[in-house]
Amino acid sequence: MAKLALLRHGESQANAANVYTGWNDVPLTDKGRRQAWAAGEKLKEVRDFHPTMIHTSLLSRAIETANIAAEAAGFLYLPVAKTWRLNERHYGALRGLDKDVSRKIFGKEQVLEWRRGFDAVPPAQGSPTIDRRYWGVDPQLLPRAESLHQSQLRLLPYYEDEVA
Repeated sequence: MAKLALLRHGESQANAANVYTGWNDVPLTDKGRRQAWAAGEKLKEVRDFHPTMIHTSLLSRAIETANIAAEAAGFLYLPVAKTWRLNERHYGALRGLDKDVSRKIFGKEQVLEWRRGFDAVPPAQGSPTIDRRYWGVDPQLLPRAESLHQSQLRLLPYYEDEVA
């Protein structure tokens, strides 16, 4: 019996353009919307899966994916919790940069280490994220760049308190 389903957002405009996204708020493409619908249809087919809650980040692409998948699966009645702790990893100064260009600037090995290494942190953005969706969050908690490990540490308190 399925207890937890994890969905990644559908293709975003940044994915299609091959640029780093992180905490940049970019919409889904039409392909991303179709992917979200297909994910919802697959969830609908899972036997003995009766979710009680939907959790998503504060990023539009994730919220839109959750909404579309919930509609396709017949789960629109479920409550939805949104939190910055489920945001994608913060790519810092790489946000908005073409991935191929980043490899030319920093080298393939360095970019690979930032993207796939557990503790490697990309260059920090010059100033903290100033967006009203984060006004209620202690600014000291908001990253300016983070490793996969730091992303995990950001996510785990929410997972343990709200999901598990």
